[in-house]
Amino acid sequence: MASPKTLFSSLSILVSLILCFSPTNSSNTIGKGYRLISIEESPDGGFIGYLQVKQKNKIYGSDITTLRLYVKHETDTRLRVHITDAKKQRWEVPYNLLPRDQPPPVGKAIGKSRKTPITVQEISGSELTFSYTTDPFSFAVKRRSNGQTLFNTSSNPNTPFGEMVFKDQYLEISTSLPKDASIYGLGENSQANGIKLVPNEPYTLYTEDVSAINLNTDLYGSHPVYMDLRNVGGKPYAHAVLLLNSNGMDVFYRGTSLTYKVIGGVFDFYFVAGPSPLDVVDQYTELIGRPAPMPYWSLGFHQCRWGYRNLSVIEDVVDSYQKAKIPLDVIWNDDDHMDQKKDFTLSPISYPRAKLLKFLDRIHKMGMKYVVINDPGIGVNDTYGVYQRGMANDVFIKYEGKPFLAQVWPGAVHFPDFLNPKTVSWWGEEIRRFHELAPIDGLWIDMNEVSNFCSGLCTIPKGKKCPTGEGPGWICCLDCKNITKTKWDDPPYKINATGVTAPIGFKTIATSALHYNGVREYDAHSLYGFSETIATHKGLLSIEGKRPFILSRSTFVGSGRYAAHWTGDNQGTWQSLQVSISTMLNFGIFGVPMVGSDICGFYPQPTEELCNRWIEVGAFYPFSRDHANYYSPRQELYQWDTVAVSARNALGMRYKILPYLYTLNYEAHMTGAPIARPLFFSFPEYTECYGSSRQFLLGSGLMISPVLEQGKTEVEALFPPGSWYHMFDMTQAVVSKNGKRVTLSAPLNFVNVHLYQNTILPMQQGGLISKEARTTPFNLVITFPAGASEGYATGKLYLDEDELPEMKLGNGQSTYVEFYASVGNGTVKMWSKVKEGKFALSKGWVIEKVSVLGLKGSGQASEVEIDGSLVSKVEVSSKEHSYVVGLEEEGESKSVMVEVHGLEILVGKEFNMSWKMGISGAN
Repeated sequence: MASPKTLFSSLSILVSLILCFSPTNSSNTIGKGYRLISIEESPDGGFIGYLQVKQKNKIYGSDITTLRLYVKHETDTRLRVHITDAKKQRWEVPYNLLPRDQPPPVGKAIGKSRKTPITVQEISGSELTFSYTTDPFSFAVKRRSNGQTLFNTSSNPNTPFGEMVFKDQYLEISTSLPKDASIYGLGENSQANGIKLVPNEPYTLYTEDVSAINLNTDLYGSHPVYMDLRNVGGKPYAHAVLLLNSNGMDVFYRGTSLTYKVIGGVFDFYFVAGPSPLDVVDQYTELIGRPAPMPYWSLGFHQCRWGYRNLSVIEDVVDSYQKAKIPLDVIWNDDDHMDQKKDFTLSPISYPRAKLLKFLDRIHKMGMKYVVINDPGIGVNDTYGVYQRGMANDVFIKYEGKPFLAQVWPGAVHFPDFLNPKTVSWWGEEIRRFHELAPIDGLWIDMNEVSNFCSGLCTIPKGKKCPTGEGPGWICCLDCKNITKTKWDDPPYKINATGVTAPIGFKTIATSALHYNGVREYDAHSLYGFSETIATHKGLLSIEGKRPFILSRSTFVGSGRYAAHWTGDNQGTWQSLQVSISTMLNFGIFGVPMVGSDICGFYPQPTEELCNRWIEVGAFYPFSRDHANYYSPRQELYQWDTVAVSARNALGMRYKILPYLYTLNYEAHMTGAPIARPLFFSFPEYTECYGSSRQFLLGSGLMISPVLEQGKTEVEALFPPGSWYHMFDMTQAVVSKNGKRVTLSAPLNFVNVHLYQNTILPMQQGGLISKEARTTPFNLVITFPAGASEGYATGKLYLDEDELPEMKLGNGQSTYVEFYASVGNGTVKMWSKVKEGKFALSKGWVIEKVSVLGLKGSGQASEVEIDGSLVSKVEVSSKEHSYVVGLEEEGESKSVMVEVHGLEILVGKEFNMSWKMGISGAN
């Protein structure tokens, strides 16, 4: 839905950024840091040190006199550095929300003490080394293999930062960085300059209902993690740094340094060693939780709109997609289905239950799914059962002992406290009740930053209707007064909230409000959406034992374990289209790989040309959904004839590669590997792609190179070294020996998608719905380096009963296949290794065609053998490759594509296949 905070002007944002993020905003005057006074070895294999402040001051409050340092190599590739008050427990991200090892309790002396530490000492692990200096205290983290410093907090007169600061409401720490380090992450924000962070731009982390059209502003999620990629002597090394802290923070990246300024909590740093980008996300998601398994249907296309005013409208949408022969798997409702915008209700007028059930029965039989929105605000209404049960169970966040009053779409609301176990149980019961009312297939949890149309302490006005029922609905109509009487409402350091240094309680829950066990909203604010996601996941899982599908707007570290994410309220503009790629790629790094943006833009109305180009990108988002604003004209993909053509082309390809996307979903769940990836994930040695944000990969080798500018019918694409084959015409190839930029033709209804060499891509025949597409025969596309005499390729395929809660082997309802292929001595071979083939065999899946690209020569294949026997009932064809840039330019030999049709190879059974290649025309 639209954001009430988007009314800030661009001018006011710019002025604020200049003031708040001036390079002169350094910390050299905020104290002289701490000294290390002792260090101890702890029984758990870590080390404990104590730090004493050197000189107290009152800037941003009083210093905490004594700190406790805890250092531990938790795994071979992960180092933890935890700094907190030595005498009393401070707020941390709750260990029950984000499970991880707990450091020893504060206030205890443990193990053997070294009372007089030497000037420099190291604590070495397998991959990382921790070293420190004592006075003033600083620490460094180095890579053991090459000695390179990854993180170094030491300050000197030449650094643009001072010593570490640790006060109750202000924590500051900095690190030096080499100039050539490429930094990614620190979100959620819309990065106009691409995925690679730009020095001296603002990076504020505090969850806000601020539209994604606002660039370089704190948005819906908080992910205080960055990946650092460096090329050292021609060899790439990547690592990541997580500051696990849920309090609001500003992060200043200056190019040669990075400074954190945090308004509470502790320093809880995790360093993961990599060294490849894929290693980094593997190690990171091992800590924060592996990404959630997604049901197969969720990888299909989704259609939504705020403004499907009655059931007949969405019935017509479903029918219109079928008539236009555009794939569609999921139809969505924003709040139009609700009774007066109240959660877990149906409008008896617009969406009468009997008619809705009939509609759902029809689409469910087709294989389609239905997802609805749910906002956390529960309408204050004594006749509303959800509210009554919530009050009876005492589940709402409190202010001065009473449920905190806010306003969202239903009017006056209270917000559930998802840190309270009773709330989680109540929420699950409300989901169950609603599922009995309407058998939904997933939940879309929105406005959970949390969003409030009012600010401060509010009461329901007497004698007037609130809301009035007219206008956009986000104008505050409660009687409210500002809350500034506590240090939690008005902290001494002002983060750059909403890009204008707004009060941190502005248009959200008052930060002095209390959660369960006295937890302040001040500390837990950015965890609200995360805690709601966990409760929603638990509730959905308990209904039918099916794999939950949740789409959440607000996210935190670990949200990907439970939910997908969309990038919020974007615009129907070319800039929003461009920015969507960077945001999508960032969330892959954050461990939330199921991500996408509103295709064609949420508002205002896109042009026909823009919607054409957007579906050509959005068809390859991991999460692919068209969504529009209540006040925008209709923009379903069939509304324009040209957009319908682009949709059939791009989504047609998506539905053919669904087996590949689902396998990537499995890999994400197993290792954290993003579904959509920056080019440098596969080509970290190729520094030219470190800043590439206008192209992306699906998996390791399927590259999308879209048009992102108005009026263009060509696109300049960067091709990393190797051979690339066009997916819409596999006879077309680009051979890039050392990497190069190539201008590609891209007429309006055409998107460039290329497959890299050494790949085996499992495809099916496609269809208008994933349920049908999934039953069609397979085609294996095998790519070798163009014209090479020898080559090797691999691919993977994961299949399962996709609504099972767990995505794994060993349950009798899943199959995993590894495909291999080689060419050498004029012979092409391919074979498979199958794990637990029984499931695939029970479904009768077969490989009907094999397409082999890049074979040397121009002769025909002959004597096709499968499992040692000649096969006669197959059709073999070959076509010579043509090159946009390629072998002719490089002076190399020709190459061909060979296709073998009419096969009946069972996917669930291991096979060996080979043939001889004629190479008479090789020169």
